[in-house]
Amino acid sequence: MKKPLTLCVITKDQKILLGMKKRGFGAGRWNGFGGKLEGGETIEQASLRETREEINVVPTEMNQVGVLEFSFENDPKILEVHIFHVTEYDGEPVESEEMKPEWFDFDKIPFDQMWSDDIYWLPLLLQGKKFSGSFLFDQPSSETYSAKILKSELKEVSD
Repeated sequence: MKKPLTLCVITKDQKILLGMKKRGFGAGRWNGFGGKLEGGETIEQASLRETREEINVVPTEMNQVGVLEFSFENDPKILEVHIFHVTEYDGEPVESEEMKPEWFDFDKIPFDQMWSDDIYWLPLLLQGKKFSGSFLFDQPSSETYSAKILKSELKEVSD
């Protein structure tokens, strides 16, 4: 059973905007912005809504660059994450109840405080490449625990 989700990665001037997740799934980790689809939404509509809700920014230039499937040992559910690279947006990032946004230089991305798969696919996004893949984790990451990757596959794809 696949559950579609969205993830927007915002970059500008060799910097990346990440959000510290303050509650819920992935709390205590830096991440992009996104989440689940609501009644009848497309992937793109959900991406726009989630980014607006989480940091009060509306993407105006975004391209889908990847699809990654995430699963956890002993859980049949597959999280199908559609990843968008956002290069233009309206508004200024502000903190919400869910996310605290912060800009990082590309060479200072806090991978040690992110999901353990990000270090593999995020550099592809930053290089303008498209990709697909899957990651099997032992269990979800938390503020104190970094998920271990048990199995992974990642490949570049063409348009």
